[in-house]
Amino acid sequence: MKRFFNKMFVVGAVALLAACGGQQTQTADLPDYLNPEVEVEARIDDAMSRMTLDEKFAIIHAQSKFSSAGVPRLGIPELWTTDGPHGIRPEVLWDEWEQAGWTNDYCVAFPALTALAATWNTDMSALYGKSIGEEARYREKDVLLGPGVNIYRSPLNGRNFEYMGEDPFLASRMVVPYVQGVQSNGVAACVKHYALNNQESHRHTMDAVVDDRTLYEIYLPAFKAAVTEGGAWAIMGAYNFFRGEHACHSDLLLNQILKGEWGFDGVVISDWGGTHDTREAITNGLDLEFGTWTDGLTMGATNGYDAYHLANPYKELVKSGEFTTKELDEKVRRVLRLMYRTSMNTNKPFGSLVSDEHVAASRTIGEEGIVLLKNDNNVLPIDLGKTKTIAVIGENAIKAMTVGGGSSSLKVAKEVSPLEGLKNRVGDKAEVIYARGYVGDVSTSYNGVDSGQNLVDNRSEAELIAEAVEVARKADVVIVFGGLNKASHQDCEDSDRYGLELPYAQDRLIAAVAEATQNLIYVNISGNAVAMPWVNSVPAIVQGWFLGSEAGNALASVLMGDANPSGKLPFTFPVKLTDTGAHSMGQFGNDGEVVYGEGLLVGYRWNDAKDVAPLFAFGHGLSYTTFEYGEATIDKSSMNAKGSVTVTIPVTNTGNRTGKEVVQLYIADKEASVMRPEKELKGFAKVELEPGQTKEVSFVIDAEALSFFDDKKHEWVAEQGEFEALVGAASDDIKSSVTFTLK
Repeated sequence: MKRFFNKMFVVGAVALLAACGGQQTQTADLPDYLNPEVEVEARIDDAMSRMTLDEKFAIIHAQSKFSSAGVPRLGIPELWTTDGPHGIRPEVLWDEWEQAGWTNDYCVAFPALTALAATWNTDMSALYGKSIGEEARYREKDVLLGPGVNIYRSPLNGRNFEYMGEDPFLASRMVVPYVQGVQSNGVAACVKHYALNNQESHRHTMDAVVDDRTLYEIYLPAFKAAVTEGGAWAIMGAYNFFRGEHACHSDLLLNQILKGEWGFDGVVISDWGGTHDTREAITNGLDLEFGTWTDGLTMGATNGYDAYHLANPYKELVKSGEFTTKELDEKVRRVLRLMYRTSMNTNKPFGSLVSDEHVAASRTIGEEGIVLLKNDNNVLPIDLGKTKTIAVIGENAIKAMTVGGGSSSLKVAKEVSPLEGLKNRVGDKAEVIYARGYVGDVSTSYNGVDSGQNLVDNRSEAELIAEAVEVARKADVVIVFGGLNKASHQDCEDSDRYGLELPYAQDRLIAAVAEATQNLIYVNISGNAVAMPWVNSVPAIVQGWFLGSEAGNALASVLMGDANPSGKLPFTFPVKLTDTGAHSMGQFGNDGEVVYGEGLLVGYRWNDAKDVAPLFAFGHGLSYTTFEYGEATIDKSSMNAKGSVTVTIPVTNTGNRTGKEVVQLYIADKEASVMRPEKELKGFAKVELEPGQTKEVSFVIDAEALSFFDDKKHEWVAEQGEFEALVGAASDDIKSSVTFTLK
């Protein structure tokens, strides 16, 4: 009720002015700060001239768990945030994390961002952003805390499922449409966690040791694209230190790079609990403070929010003369600008919640993100004409995955499990039988939301495997749904995985089932890579991700062949943990300084440099049809004074069904004066081809695609010399290449 009341302040102010003198008030009669026809910066100037010192301080820190104050006296409403990035978080109490008990705060869960990145399709990203933005808008949220674009450095990072993979170019291209889609609803996208939040262990105390080239070439590009191309209105600081400063108040990250080099005009919001020092928060670029550990009533304060660093402690420093209001006014200006873009935006749409369109969008994105990793003997798709019995094995076939995992945990209107989705699709055409196979995480609730399941099973490992083997022997096709879940030390905020292997004795289960059938399909439900020691014994392997509300229907559609898989991996699956740079030359998971010793060699860059074969490569993904690549050519007429060239390659569908292929462009610098990765992704295009159809795919390569960051000059440099354009279906599957010279 309080939120609704404050949201009506602007309307009330207009009505009050209209009532005076009995005349209808036109917009020209409004003060500038309330007049939507006045340019925003002028409205901000007018509002600031009317605000008291106390009112200015009130709007730069939280007043509740998820809101900051407006200026009631001036009819400026509150600002409300919500967790994302896969759905709109359920309502909690004003001062506490407990559920508020609403019955209308359900949502559609969209696929995790790893699944979105696996689509390699910017249209899917735009659909995702627009859809989740509509849900946020309908729920009266002004800021969506997402998307996340931290780079996938290690497969043990518990929060990788919330991010967009290991490659800065892929993440950059995918984040821009998401941000634009969200903000088309008058809801700010708050891109997180800026920057170098690449582990959850010791996330509040670890200090990332990263050189400038690695920082600019690997860990900053997606954030930069979100700001300079996507026009993001908000950025969330990270928990970790960088060069001795907390990321939420880092002069280098926030003042010099974000606001200086990139010209960011939005608001820097602290992560909840990410602010630690008043003076640094004042001077080092933080604008809006949330979640500091003095909030609520648990600390015994009448109003714990006044104890925030940007509240009374800051005010006292201004009153004492140690600080002027220069920094304060800059913060207030940015917060007001955010308000005019969101809570004060009179032109934003109404949004919608749990609509048929959003459910369909969730399923479409999920289907397109599913990756077919292996398909020996064409086990997939399942042919119901030849299949009478399908055995489904594994806890992940039935366990709800929208509940848990940290701040992205959701309260969904529905979640279709893989088992339910298969039964829906198969109907009476085949018998579907189920065996548990393993018992993992039997918890079904998180932060007051319960999936309503009862997963308790006290049978021994031997009993569970024996049942699974027996069921497998009776079936024509066997599907094991395994992988990770949203429990601590799996795919979950605030903890990292213990190792690359599957938990809960799944490896023994899969090996045993593989001996019982030749038609085994393994579906890996996770947001991370896992080891697969049994890979040669399993003919078909699918990466199924966390797919949200429509998970089961999306998976069934691909497994049964209704949808042709077209996803590609957004990160590398290593054979073993030491096949990754972070666990071979760098550090991961420790407290204090964490040295990024692998430097630029993240993901496939490491595999190339060290000649290490992956289990499944970055960019890998199969189809139910086949594609043939022709020879790549350079269009000599496209070369111009700025050095851009166009590379074209024909791609043909040589199979018997329509499919989509992701054509990938990598660039190799053959004459670099500095160390550069063997090749780097610099372009991709997803093309749909009917059987027998050929399309020419073209990429424009400009100086930016050829550049590296010169840390001595502190600028991007494209050197003269020979380059190679490599076009292929994956980072380890280059089909054709062509050289050219930058003069």
